[in-house]
Order: sequence, then structure tokens, then C-alpha cells
Amino acid sequence: MKPPEIDWDKIHEIIAKHKGDKWGLIPLLQEVQEHTGYIPPEAIEPIAEAMKMFPSEVQGVITFYAGFTLKPKGKYVLRVCRGTACHVKGSRSILRLMQKELGLKEGETSPDYQFTLETVACLGACFLAPTMMINRDYFGKLSPTKVTSVLGEYQKK
Repeated sequence: MKPPEIDWDKIHEIIAKHKGDKWGLIPLLQEVQEHTGYIPPEAIEPIAEAMKMFPSEVQGVITFYAGFTLKPKGKYVLRVCRGTACHVKGSRSILRLMQKELGLKEGETSPDYQFTLETVACLGACFLAPTMMINRDYFGKLSPTKVTSVLGEYQKK
């Protein structure tokens, strides 16, 4: 399966909205990524032109910040915390279980673009260790049963 179709009219509308805004690059990139799920590499040049920047500068910002991606991700991005508290409480086994259940390795996206599996250094919810996020939703005090249940709910959506 291929990534979702890109609505270029919407991307050009977002670019026009931020054109010439001195500090508008990051909000522009965030809005494009929120709409598309990633920043299409083909959008870098029109973004640079609108912001009066070199394409390499726009590319540099995208690659510097971990929150931006140039590759399509799944509808649901699953982030497993690998911070100290989560590690001590078993996040490694949670990650292994998720890899098995989804058939994905860390950093991979499912062929149907339903799921992307990632790890992060810390989700900032140590009191809920072990923790994961699915898009913007936190899930804590994870156990194999809870992970299987949560994944099952998202697989139905």
C-alpha cells in the first residue's frame, strides 16, 4: 500500500497563511505535518521560497527537530518510553510485545500505514512507568494484558 494522497491545495494554503511571517517556519511546518502526517520533501522548496529562505535551511530545521519527519508515518504513532523509570519497570518487554503484536521493528511503519512504532528517551510520565503514547494519548502502568487490550482497541479503529 502507498502513503495517503497529499492535498497540495491545502499545503499551499498553509504556506500562504504563513508567508513572510518572520517567525512562522516552525508553526508552518507543524501545520503541514499535522495535516499530512509528515512533511513531504517536495514541499521544502515552496516553503523556503515563501519564507525567503534557502531550501537547505528549511531542511536543516526539519532534520534538527525530532518532532518533524520527512517520511510518512502511520495513522497511529506508538511511542514507547525508554527512560530510566520505564526501563526499570519493564519497558523493554513492553516494546518486544508490541513488536510481536504489530509485526514491526522500532522505527517501522506498517504497510497499510495504520501504525508506526517508535521509542523515545522520556515521555515525562515517570510516575506511570512503564508508559507509552499513541498519538497524543498516554497509557501508563503497562502490563502485557493492558498493552494487548489497548492495541486491540486501536486495531479496530
